[in-house]
Amino acid sequence: MVWKKGRNASPTWCWADGRGMAYPEKAHELLEFPILLCNQSLSSWDQGKGVGVGAQEELSGRCQRPGGSKTNSSWPRLLPRHSTMHLLGPSLLLLGYLVYSDSTYNAWTFKHPKTLYAWDGACVWIPCTYSSLKGGGHILDNLTVYHNFTYNKTAKNYVGTVLYFKNLTAEESTSSQERVRFLGNRRNNCTLLINPVRVDDSGLLGLRVMSRTDKWMASLNLSISEKAPQPHIELPQEIQEGQEVTATCLLNFACHDYQIHLRWSLEGSVTTSTILSTETVATQSKLHFQPNWTHDGKNLTCQLWDPMKERLLSEKVVLLEVKYAPKLKIQVSPEEATVTEGESVTMRCQVMGSNPPHGNVSWFKDRTQLKEQGTTVTLPEVTRMMSGQYTCQVSNEVGTRRSDAVDLQVHYAPEPSSVKISPSSIKEGVTVELACISAANPPPANYTWYFNGQEILGKNGRTFQIPQVLVKHAGRYSCLAENSLGPGSVDQEADLDVQYPPKGVTTVIQNPTPIREGDSVTLSCTFNSSNPRVTRYNWNSPGSQDQTSQEKLTIGKVTWDAAPVKCEACNQWCSWSPPVNLNVHYAPKDVNIQISPRTEVQSGQQVLLRCEFSSSRPMDVHYFWKKDGSLLKKQKTLTFDSISPEDSGTYHCLVNNSIGQTSSEACELRVLYAPRRLRVSISPKDGVVEGKMAVLTCEGDANPAPSHYNWFDGNNQDLHHYGQTLRLEPVKLQHSGSYWCRGANRLGQSQSPPTTLTVYYSAATISRRAALGVGFCLAIFLLAIWGVKLQRNWKRIQRQQGLQESSSGQSFFVRNIKARRTPQAERPHSLGCYNRVMEDAVSYATLSFPLGETDAQRLRDAESSEMREIPPSRDDSITYAVVQNRQVADYENVTPEVLDDEGIHYSELVHFGNGKRALAQEGVEYVTLKH
Repeated sequence: MVWKKGRNASPTWCWADGRGMAYPEKAHELLEFPILLCNQSLSSWDQGKGVGVGAQEELSGRCQRPGGSKTNSSWPRLLPRHSTMHLLGPSLLLLGYLVYSDSTYNAWTFKHPKTLYAWDGACVWIPCTYSSLKGGGHILDNLTVYHNFTYNKTAKNYVGTVLYFKNLTAEESTSSQERVRFLGNRRNNCTLLINPVRVDDSGLLGLRVMSRTDKWMASLNLSISEKAPQPHIELPQEIQEGQEVTATCLLNFACHDYQIHLRWSLEGSVTTSTILSTETVATQSKLHFQPNWTHDGKNLTCQLWDPMKERLLSEKVVLLEVKYAPKLKIQVSPEEATVTEGESVTMRCQVMGSNPPHGNVSWFKDRTQLKEQGTTVTLPEVTRMMSGQYTCQVSNEVGTRRSDAVDLQVHYAPEPSSVKISPSSIKEGVTVELACISAANPPPANYTWYFNGQEILGKNGRTFQIPQVLVKHAGRYSCLAENSLGPGSVDQEADLDVQYPPKGVTTVIQNPTPIREGDSVTLSCTFNSSNPRVTRYNWNSPGSQDQTSQEKLTIGKVTWDAAPVKCEACNQWCSWSPPVNLNVHYAPKDVNIQISPRTEVQSGQQVLLRCEFSSSRPMDVHYFWKKDGSLLKKQKTLTFDSISPEDSGTYHCLVNNSIGQTSSEACELRVLYAPRRLRVSISPKDGVVEGKMAVLTCEGDANPAPSHYNWFDGNNQDLHHYGQTLRLEPVKLQHSGSYWCRGANRLGQSQSPPTTLTVYYSAATISRRAALGVGFCLAIFLLAIWGVKLQRNWKRIQRQQGLQESSSGQSFFVRNIKARRTPQAERPHSLGCYNRVMEDAVSYATLSFPLGETDAQRLRDAESSEMREIPPSRDDSITYAVVQNRQVADYENVTPEVLDDEGIHYSELVHFGNGKRALAQEGVEYVTLKH
């Protein structure tokens, strides 16, 4: 492939890979190259080899320059643009095939500036980055920096001056003493520093990198001069006065190890920046300034300064062209622009500069354009009316400018003078200024003042003041002005009218005194003088009728606490009268009772009741006390040395004067005391029938009321009832008796005397008890009869005891046998009776014995002889009796031998033989009673 730089440049042969990247033998002439096409297949490339400049090693013998030894290759030529476009599509397809179909293809991409500039003794900072097109990244093994390298086709390698070599696999730090230093890393950064750089370092610089699988050669151009190059200054195309301009000074050099400064010849805001990127290496300074018309045609310089050695390295100078509106100045003759009326004046408009050139000149007086045109204006005879501000105006393409004003002063004697008084409305006491008005040029230097035609001595200024004007200052004032050309004249006098608010304002009471509460009161407002006249009145009395704008005021019903009244008389200003106290007479107010102590009052304490009131007019008062409506003492205080409950009640205090009487609110005096006078009241009070309800109430006197009660019976037994009322329902006979109660509050306790509760029998109880009484009497009667009979039997037994030992008898015992009533139908031969009443005392039993053979014979033998003597009812029976002890055990018939068995009853029966029995006895009844 052939590359030409410029139209007539000689061709340069170069190599290119399939990605469109070409590398000429002269790297500084490298720009962009089309795709290198070879007629040989690229699939025969070595495995693991990179592509790039090093691809020449693999492509040698296939693609060579014309005239080479290889004949099986077709050397590519630079195709026309239209041919290149036709071949672009197939070439891209081929590139895609190489990238994606061959896994051994790993292309590298390097980014760095194409050319770097420096000067002898400075340094070169080479920003550089690299990456893989496949994105996998490479880890570099070694790095070689060549100067003016070439490719050796025989050795298939690059040769040249090696400025730097580093084995990156060895963990060796780069020495700071080395002139060439590698500042990058093994993955993406290939930045280099050459410090210092020399002039012979100019030329092609090659960066040879290798990894285990790939290798690459990157190149750039170094331009090293003997002296520092000039910076470049950039300015806007057009610069106008007043518009902010930014000038840029640019130098294609930057290195961290070599500091430089860019200086400007003009003052302004400077911003300096350093650019170190893979695209650009430069230092720039921006100057921001406001140009004015004096900058036009002047030089602007940017200097390259070495701050370490404090020397100038190089500089760049450009010429400033500033466009501006015309700059004007007026020249006056006479020079002071001061003339006497009637003299001549000449004014010339001088244009000091204009870019671009200006047009015609216009003249103005006090901002009004004059008819005169041209650079010069002449006023042959000036008058006082020609005094004023004169300016000239000129325009160009940039704008229109007006010169500074020239004040033309025409001198003349003072005109007739007048007096101006300020303020226009003058109130007494304010500061008044009088000014003498007289037109004159130069201004009057001396003034003479007159008051009512008389000269005021010591006043010779244009103005004079009266600090606090009074009525005496009212009158006619005039003045006379004088300047260097002579005195003026008096035109007219001015009248000074001093105004003031009403004076001597007074409020007058027209009612006879004294005034009582509720009276109607009339007051009038008077004054001594006023300028101007009084137009209205104001009153400050509340409760008055709608007469606030009138001279007189009527208060319909005056209150006892009426505030002082004052009136105000007004013209343009107002004046208040002194307040007038109505001194309204009234009965005492706010009468109240003060109790000491303020805490609760207990019985026995000393208590003081004091009558107080807030106000009274007149103050001569009398006091009265009432308790529960009854009049007490006539004094201010009530004293209780030892207060008692009887002193409790409602108290009133009355205070009167000559106007009336006022009573205090009711004051309830409560005396606290312990319970007293307790008593028990019974309901019903005449007695209660058993079975009904009895209510016992503990009544008494206490403050506060008892909080606790106790109830007791006549035996002082606590009934454990704590209410004021004791209810007995139903009442029983056992409830009869005395009762008393005890009451207590927080101050103490007390108890009542006993009160008797009487419980009457009910009708049912009376009937039941009557029946019991009759039964009891009957039982007594029966016992008496039985006792008599028992006595008789006892005597009989005593008589017969002597016969027991000689007689034969029979004995028996009965265990736990008690008397029971035996029906006579079962034992026809038994005799006895059963008394229920006597059951608990003595039990009787009749025992009958059957007749044996001996008895039967004996009966038969004696039948004839005894028939007449023995009654038919005679029976051989024995009476057995048991006496029971209710508290211990039954009385039993026992023998002395058995004492511990209460359940065995013994009865020894003696049956006498065939002998003749006594007829006087019914039988032998023998019983032993054992308790």
